[in-house]
Amino acid sequence: MSTLSKQLTTVLSQIEQAASAAHRDKHEIKLLAVSKTKPVAQIKAAYAAGQRLFGENYVQEGIEKIQALSQDADIVEPIEWHFIGPLQSNKTKPVAEHFNWVQSIDRLKIAQRLNDQRPEHLAPLNICLQVNISGEASKSGTTLSQVIELASQVSALPRLKLRGIMAIPQATDDENILNDSFQQLHRLYLQLQQTYPDIDTLSMGMSGDMIPAIANGSSMVRVGTAIFGARDYSA
Repeated sequence: MSTLSKQLTTVLSQIEQAASAAHRDKHEIKLLAVSKTKPVAQIKAAYAAGQRLFGENYVQEGIEKIQALSQDADIVEPIEWHFIGPLQSNKTKPVAEHFNWVQSIDRLKIAQRLNDQRPEHLAPLNICLQVNISGEASKSGTTLSQVIELASQVSALPRLKLRGIMAIPQATDDENILNDSFQQLHRLYLQLQQTYPDIDTLSMGMSGDMIPAIANGSSMVRVGTAIFGARDYSA
């Protein structure tokens, strides 16, 4: 078993243990392998180990990987590609054409462009609204007070499918602050579910905080470092 395969197995085991501790079914929680800055060879290794969901932060890098792997004979089952980074309006078209999900919608303008640019032959683009739960100026995302209105606007766009919310809470060692953020997000998620029946995704928790995220209701954890190793900042 390769090192990457072992690391992937370890993460899946940690998810299972966290789900059990929270009295949840492990199948309720999806693992999104965050492959930004990582080469196609590592994505293929994770794929060979059973991983099918991958997240990318950078448009051009992500498109190149999608195109390369779409022509790879070893990829026999489809990969589900999630765009999880900030998205500028001049880069929405390739994302609309190639990705299955966009998790980082924080304003109507970007959602409208993705809707208008989503090819008719493809299924509607799955959307998560990004919530800036900690209110940090350095982070993208809409506010808690604005997300209800944005959900209403996005749900009306025919080429998009509103699936849930995503957030990156404040990086902190204070478990009370972290749990409070996760609990606020879970309450918002449940509130949105009452209005939008297709909502089934609460994307929160990463390598360092996925255990408390799962304890507080996360249905998708986004893990990069624990699977692929440290990020290559020179890429």
